[in-house]
Amino acid sequence: MRNILLILAFFCVSYSLQAQGTVLISKAEVIAKVMEGNNALKISEQEVLMAKGEYNQTNAVLMPNISISHTGIATTNPLMAFGSKLNREVLTQSDFNPLVLNDPSLTRDYATRIVIQQPLLNLDGIYQRKAAKAKLSASELQSSRQQDYIELVVDKSYMQLQLAYKTVEVLKKAKETALENKRLADNAFKQGYSQKSDVLAVEVRVLEIENQLQYARSSIQNASNDLSVLMNDESYRLLQPADSLKVVSSDISFESLPENRKDIQAIGLASEAYKQMYKADKMSFLPRLNAFGTYELHDDKVLQGGADGYLFGAALKWNIFEGSKRFGSVQKSKAEYAKSKLEVNQYKAESQVALNKAKRMLQDAKNNLELTALASKQSKESLRIRKNRFEQGLEKTTELLMAEMQYAQKELEYYTTIFQHNYALAYVQFLTKE
Repeated sequence: MRNILLILAFFCVSYSLQAQGTVLISKAEVIAKVMEGNNALKISEQEVLMAKGEYNQTNAVLMPNISISHTGIATTNPLMAFGSKLNREVLTQSDFNPLVLNDPSLTRDYATRIVIQQPLLNLDGIYQRKAAKAKLSASELQSSRQQDYIELVVDKSYMQLQLAYKTVEVLKKAKETALENKRLADNAFKQGYSQKSDVLAVEVRVLEIENQLQYARSSIQNASNDLSVLMNDESYRLLQPADSLKVVSSDISFESLPENRKDIQAIGLASEAYKQMYKADKMSFLPRLNAFGTYELHDDKVLQGGADGYLFGAALKWNIFEGSKRFGSVQKSKAEYAKSKLEVNQYKAESQVALNKAKRMLQDAKNNLELTALASKQSKESLRIRKNRFEQGLEKTTELLMAEMQYAQKELEYYTTIFQHNYALAYVQFLTKE
């Protein structure tokens, strides 16, 4: 007896702790926390920053390249020694003595150089910049579409939590009904109206419902954990929806697939990026024109500038042949562009098929709602009638159990259909969101 009391006390304490740890939360609160802390959204933001970084790298096509260096040398090389003195502007008549020219003493030179390179005409770089811009725009649209998808996942997970709580609610009522049936069966057995097998059948039904309740409570914990992962909440507390599962109605128009849907625009821009890269590879056959300039300071002491000079000019460079490397690059980029156009068409076709399926799924769910609602009412009335007849000794225990089981099943089917309808509606809204 003492052991039984200890076990009961343990379960009571566990249930009390579990109840205290339950957090009431609305869907709006879940979405707000998901938008703030979801890891998938943060990853998407970093991908946009990566694409922005790649685009900023192409600024080199337009902006100058400036470098500063300070170099120190010590030499007895005749040419280098004469040139170092010439750069420092310290040459004298005696430095032209053949003996000094051929065998100079140790000469030091410290040079500070400022080098500027300015692109003037690099057509391949211009198209590479356009490709990077298209990729950045596609990444931004894809990131925005990722938010829409995460909202759909939140909708589904929240509705699964609602369905899990509804399942527990239905099963608790079924358990109360089963216990009442067990009481009636026990009384009938004591009065000799039924057999022991009838009582055992009712007890089995009670155990079945308790087992189903355990699975339903596990579903609540699973759904809570799914939402916690979406919110990036590592406490993994037991969550309870602030509102119960009910039919959501909305008037939406979805005649055809919207062309300006973000993911469709994104894949179109990705194809545009391949197009610009193809053009860039073709432009690599043309010459490049770049300006350059150098300003130098020379001295025989560190970080000094006793003499200075500058140089500027322009260079037209044309790589005529690079061992067919550019031909292969053009061939590859052309194939990638052609592939991307096919992928755009394929993605649009698959998206249209997905929308068609979602529309049919929504219509099926609407039709099924009426059917399951009617079936639930009919089974409830059937259970009431059979229970009254059983109390009067006019109905078998098996018939009563069958009616009770069917009512619980039809009620669960009804709430499952509500979930299917609401998710189908949310999915259609996701597929048609512009």
